Amino acid sequence: MVAIKPSILALASTAGLVAADGFNARAKTVGRYFGTAISTTIMNDASANAIAKNSQDFGQYTCENEMKWDATEPSRNSFSYTSADAIVNQAQANGMIMRCHTLVWHSQLPSWVSSGGFNNATLIAVMQNHITNVVTHFKGKCYAWDVVNEALNEDGSFRQSVFYNTIGPAYIPIAFATAAAADPAAKLYYNDYNCDNPGSKSTGAQNLIKMVKAYGAPIHGMGMQGHMSVGSVSQSNLLSNMQAFAALSVDVAYTEIDINTQSSSSFTQQATDYATVVNVCKAVSRCVGITIWGFTDKYTWISGGLPLPWDSSLNKKAAYNSILNAWGSSSSGGTTTTATTTSSQPTQTSGGGQAAHWGQCGGIGWTGATSCVSPYTCTYVNDWYSQCL
Repeated sequence: MVAIKPSILALASTAGLVAADGFNARAKTVGRYFGTAISTTIMNDASANAIAKNSQDFGQYTCENEMKWDATEPSRNSFSYTSADAIVNQAQANGMIMRCHTLVWHSQLPSWVSSGGFNNATLIAVMQNHITNVVTHFKGKCYAWDVVNEALNEDGSFRQSVFYNTIGPAYIPIAFATAAAADPAAKLYYNDYNCDNPGSKSTGAQNLIKMVKAYGAPIHGMGMQGHMSVGSVSQSNLLSNMQAFAALSVDVAYTEIDINTQSSSSFTQQATDYATVVNVCKAVSRCVGITIWGFTDKYTWISGGLPLPWDSSLNKKAAYNSILNAWGSSSSGGTTTTATTTSSQPTQTSGGGQAAHWGQCGGIGWTGATSCVSPYTCTYVNDWYSQCL
């Protein structure tokens, strides 16, 4: 039996009574998390930040831009973490985990990288140095990393980028191996858009995961960004597609969900579509959670869009209750309960056999092996994931 340690998501304030209900509170009852992207812009808006700090709704943060290459290494070997640290500190103060985003991406690169004229060996060294420094700085604070972001074209082929054009497709497994060396406990994801439905790009992403594994580098998850449009959300398509990724023995997460409309007349359909996404995640055991790409239309990245559960005046839209209800009943039944400082989680029952190095060996809902091949030890990472390290 492998005992699961108390999760930081389960920590609650000891001050008085709290109402234990919200997106994340309900997601936790079925072994998932619910999170949001956040920026320093939101943190500087006291009213918006009050929503962001509510750990009953949000148990996980993703930095919108503050961990990208142009923010963290604007000039060669000169690193800056002030903005990202502010977000991580707020997450820790409020009991959220961090999905850290992103290490290698063709966009938001400083010109010294994109136009540096580096040869193969030098660009590999530059990339490895960046990954090692950034991951080491946040070591122990990131539940997961989006290691490589948006490396594919719509037809599933590799995107032309400074990394692909100089290094070739090997840059992807090299990046994963480098991130694993810098923080062996972090879960490592490939992240991309238009991979939430079956099609050429999803197939390409599945092949990418297989390629990384063939190189012998660890890859633990597929991040489906999930930038969707109202009325185009098919539960059967989302479900079959997610199951195809889970069949590759990786976790799956919706990492950047928003469901766009240009009109308030579509808010009822938008609410239905958000519930569909939740229901799909609930139906696949390897779906670990959902992150919305911001929570208020006031700060959406979509020009003129109304894609999020709070409107631009920070009022809850119909989507709020639809998401809440789709998760199911609150663990507290919606009543006020006395808070405690820790919460015990269920023990894991061994599924037999031994997991290999880097393999999963525990977590809520895990039914596989709970011991590791020698000399590795099953090491707790969080309630959803223990790993042979």
